[in-house]
Amino acid sequence: MSENLEMKVIDTKENMQEQIVINYLNKLKNPFAMLSVSDVSKDLHIGINQAYELFKQNDFPKTQIGKRKIVTLAAYLLWKMKKKGV
Repeated sequence: MSENLEMKVIDTKENMQEQIVINYLNKLKNPFAMLSVSDVSKDLHIGINQAYELFKQNDFPKTQIGKRKIVTLAAYLLWKMKKKGV
């Protein structure tokens, strides 16, 4: 019985996180705006080289168009939220 209760708590926490994300994304003008490596560098207050390393990580939601590396604002915010453990 306690296993079912634990699952419900986890589900509720995940549902709450999803709702927070949905509410925040609804407030944005364009959640699919593209962020460059430079934009991410400025937002995270890290150097450009560190930002390029971040874009190489498997868990980072990047896209590459030609030589340009980008991430959508929505995907970046979701990734950032996961990293913060919200």
